[in-house]
Amino acid sequence: MHGAPYALGNADEDCPAITPYLVDGEDRPAVIVCPGGGYGGRAHHEGEPIAQWLNSLGISAFVLRYRVAPYQYPCALLDVQRAIRTVRFKSEMYRINPNKIGILGFSAGGHLVSNAGTSYDQGNENAEDVVERQSCRPDLLVLCYPVITLKDPFTHEGSRENLLGKEAKLDQIEQLSNETQVTPDTPPTFLWHTADDGAVPVENSLLFASALSKHQVPFDLHVYTKGRHGLGLAEDEEHTKEWTAACASWLAFNGYK
Repeated sequence: MHGAPYALGNADEDCPAITPYLVDGEDRPAVIVCPGGGYGGRAHHEGEPIAQWLNSLGISAFVLRYRVAPYQYPCALLDVQRAIRTVRFKSEMYRINPNKIGILGFSAGGHLVSNAGTSYDQGNENAEDVVERQSCRPDLLVLCYPVITLKDPFTHEGSRENLLGKEAKLDQIEQLSNETQVTPDTPPTFLWHTADDGAVPVENSLLFASALSKHQVPFDLHVYTKGRHGLGLAEDEEHTKEWTAACASWLAFNGYK
């Protein structure tokens, strides 16, 4: 994925990339993982450990290195769209099902995933680059304590500033408040959050779930009583750690097993 649009150089942080974590077998489902980090970094504990957990479910995974600050919108969105197209184009090589490519994101990575899940195309059949002929619509979404809205009072200000700058325009804030972009074609979605999240209010997940309900898009919503922001697998949080079992059940229900 070198030579990305708007690239400022050739260092790793200028070059989006996917790291594959593949499971044995043919025609496997796949999930692209977008770690959180407020659009200013990418948290390791929301990357490789999540891919390994997905592997334990029989799902191939790809951890996305998407561009973060000083890069702003639309760079990260272009990166995840390109990742979806690439995985779909190389599905035979990766031994995955091109019709079972989901995306999963934490926190700001959840904003990126919900953005990709509400802003996609079917590919440009006339593109010289054959990868760009592929659809970038994900087949399902997993949102983990996601940033959804960029509107006050429920947004995460750091994510909004890194994504749009300090002087964000109102039309961009509206466009990238992803609860306003849901349609009946939005992919099925799993959401989880903690009720006492002090960084990204639970209202973010509630807003997205409400929009999914309005448009009759299938979804699971799990709100746990307790847990700080950024839990990842939440292995040290009794009860909240059950999100992984709930998500595994939902993925299997959707044919990802």
